[in-house]
Amino acid sequence: MKNQYLSRIIDTVLDEYLDAFGAVLIVGPKWCGKTTSAEQAAASVIKLQDRKRSRQYMMMAELNPAKLLEGEAPRLIDEWQMAPVLWDTIRDEVDERRLSGQFILTGSAVPKDDGISHTGTGRIGRLKMYPMSLFESEESNGQISLRDLFEGDADIDGIMSDLDIEHLAFAICRGGWPETVKKIGRSALLAAEGYIQSLCETDVSRIDTALRNPKRIRAILRAYARNISTLAKKTSILADMQANDMSFSSSTFYEYLNVLQRLFVIEDIPAWSPAIRSKSAVRSGDKIGFTDPSLAAAAMGLTPERMLGDLESMGFYFEALCIRDLKIYSQRLGGEVSYYHDRYGLESDCVLHLRDGRYALIEVKLGGRQIDEGSAHLLELKALVQKYNRSGKGSKLEEPTFLMVLTGGEFAYQRKDGVYVVPVGCLRD
Repeated sequence: MKNQYLSRIIDTVLDEYLDAFGAVLIVGPKWCGKTTSAEQAAASVIKLQDRKRSRQYMMMAELNPAKLLEGEAPRLIDEWQMAPVLWDTIRDEVDERRLSGQFILTGSAVPKDDGISHTGTGRIGRLKMYPMSLFESEESNGQISLRDLFEGDADIDGIMSDLDIEHLAFAICRGGWPETVKKIGRSALLAAEGYIQSLCETDVSRIDTALRNPKRIRAILRAYARNISTLAKKTSILADMQANDMSFSSSTFYEYLNVLQRLFVIEDIPAWSPAIRSKSAVRSGDKIGFTDPSLAAAAMGLTPERMLGDLESMGFYFEALCIRDLKIYSQRLGGEVSYYHDRYGLESDCVLHLRDGRYALIEVKLGGRQIDEGSAHLLELKALVQKYNRSGKGSKLEEPTFLMVLTGGEFAYQRKDGVYVVPVGCLRD
């Protein structure tokens, strides 16, 4: 029996992009639902990984790639990166047809640029897809809208989350993989474990045949996961690994990281570096991140029970879950996620910028005892922006639209100081 399709936030965004561009490229980690979502909008489909036809498709791509594009529009070309020559062919076809919404491309890896002569700018729109958010998996009740918070229309006092800490630990370890979000127990955790195994034994070497050491891949994933949601430097992670593998060179380490990025497994969070402090005071390195927290949990061999036994560590994985959901919820608003941290200890776990210039400062706190601390950081950072604007030292900075502490707690409310306290189990786009 075929599973019922659960709507994704990207569905509406894809429709908008098909109206605007001749072709749309959807990228993201494998198993996140790219093909299934694209099929909802496609009128015809070709899957280059089809075992029965893959060899024929590859031959046709080499001899007459335009033939593979024949079909009712929008035509879906699934895992297009298997035949990179299709990129320029699609670009030429879009130029010739002069119509929007002709092709949808999906890919779970970024190919090398070999054979691609044109970026596709103006012709091929690009969308990033993630595993499912808690709202898409129907675990968040969605009573608080991120859009409403930005519009100032949110009345959140008294709204309650249905998710307790046990459910959150399970959701972190299970991840947002569409095939497992409705499963319970041990079977729901196998997708992330299988993902890590597939990465180590097959996927990385397919992208770069020179990198074939499964033990090293697993070691890198574990080292990365151990530092999730921290500002650990790559050089420190490398040094820790070299302590156990002296032959592991710096160049090889960064080659592995590059492949894991191209496979949409790791995705670091960039720093927001406004001019409100001296450059030497503001941290500018990336924060360690994964596209889904379950990959980090699986790399570490964590279960929900083990996670609940160490709530301090769980807080870092919880932050990764919240960052994933914020990226998804803000997609229709053109959201971009960064963080702020300076040497004085002032921080914001997430700075969520929209394309129109508005932004929110967000702290992520698993437990209620940390809400006061998180709110104080946010208020101090807002005051710092205001102080800078009054100084007249440079161009004025936009003040944050709102301040929010995103929690694993039960109740939503707005504090007297104006800071929103929102359980992640209540949030939606």
